[in-house]
Amino acid sequence: MAKKSVRKTEQASWGGRFSESPSELMLSFGESVSFDSALAQFDIQGSKAHAQMLCKCSIISSAECSQILKGLDKISKAIDEGKFKWDVSLEDVHMNIEQALTKIAPAAAKLHTARSRNDQVATDMRLFFKYACSEIIVKLRDLLAALVDLADANKDILIPGYTHLQRAQPVSVAHHILAWAEMFHRDFERIAFARESANVSPLGSGAIAGTTLPTDREYEACLLGFIDESGRPRVTRNSMDAVADRDVFLEFASACAVMGVHFSRVAEDVILWNSAEFGYIVLPDAFTTGSSLMPQKKNPDSFELLRGKSARLIANMNCLFTLVKGLPLTYNRDLQEDKPPVFDSFRQVMICLDVLREALKGASFRRDRCAAAVSDPLLLATDLADYFVSRGVPFRQAHHMVGALVKLSEDSGTPINELDDSCVMKVCPKAGKDWREVFDLKRTMKMREKTGMPGSAQISKRIKNWRKVLDC
Repeated sequence: MAKKSVRKTEQASWGGRFSESPSELMLSFGESVSFDSALAQFDIQGSKAHAQMLCKCSIISSAECSQILKGLDKISKAIDEGKFKWDVSLEDVHMNIEQALTKIAPAAAKLHTARSRNDQVATDMRLFFKYACSEIIVKLRDLLAALVDLADANKDILIPGYTHLQRAQPVSVAHHILAWAEMFHRDFERIAFARESANVSPLGSGAIAGTTLPTDREYEACLLGFIDESGRPRVTRNSMDAVADRDVFLEFASACAVMGVHFSRVAEDVILWNSAEFGYIVLPDAFTTGSSLMPQKKNPDSFELLRGKSARLIANMNCLFTLVKGLPLTYNRDLQEDKPPVFDSFRQVMICLDVLREALKGASFRRDRCAAAVSDPLLLATDLADYFVSRGVPFRQAHHMVGALVKLSEDSGTPINELDDSCVMKVCPKAGKDWREVFDLKRTMKMREKTGMPGSAQISKRIKNWRKVLDC
């Protein structure tokens, strides 16, 4: 049974037409300050700009504006120092700050003129996204720099590349690591796109249809940094869309989810390489853990957690898509639930970027295990087919010829590069005496010096390019 409602005279934002205040249960169910208090400084930033705009438009006086700004500075300091008292009965971050501000600056009763919590929270969140994206971009750049360093330090080590988790063709460790760099650079671009999407001010849209008062949205936008490269203000063009739009939420969460998938795929590579069966890489003790039962264990827990975080990031994205998909325009209270997923995605991505960077910085490769694995001559079966092609054999025919030689090798227990010349000539009469040269790893790497391939000169070129892009 619901608890009896308790009247709170401070609940003045919408209570005029109600004879009874919300029940304690409803207050507990409906409050958002427990999570949207994270927007406090963005809310204060928006309120400062709004006060300055109201003053510019002669809606409040200079003295009133000054009083409001000083009061907001005082509240901002209290929040930073952990001295601000949040009250769930006031529902959200906006009303908590407004009520506190009104007590120390009576002129704050005019601050909500020409705005609604609808455009207020939309503005707060766009400020948040601009901040969050900028922070992620810094960490992505740091991760990319660490990957380039790791590739540079191991560019002379060759390992098998895999398809279907079966040995395919030889590549350098650096080529594999730089593939990770390409993935994270695309994340960089997606996050930068989300930041640009957020760079449009909805403030002044009101609840749904703006205001009849003489306001200046462009001035507010400039104060808040919602500007283009030329310093011109960027504001939303439709008041209904401005308060209903959650595209930037979806773009941000989607970018984080894709990044999470990249964390997971990199982690899976490392977990496999770290296993006794592969043994290519040694992980730092600081990012591994042991077993409570088996004393010999050194588990790649940091990478397993990175792999697991992807599920969380994907779930946050799915939550937002599901939340928004059936909502009519404009604002609906459902949208209160849009913040926890993006706040969580931001926190998780930030720590994942730190962990992945530091764990890889401390990793090293076992040259002996890598060399043993890449010595498998079957890794160069495709090179043999290419050799036959160079002797005038159509590729499909060459492919079947090499397949026949692979079967002969397996049936006889003889490595393919040690088969008798007569066996090879019987399968491919056009083969020359030099066919075994195909199985020289140095040769195969020199043959792969075209754009995007793993030849050593190409790798050095890519590393140099990355260092120029990243300034590292």
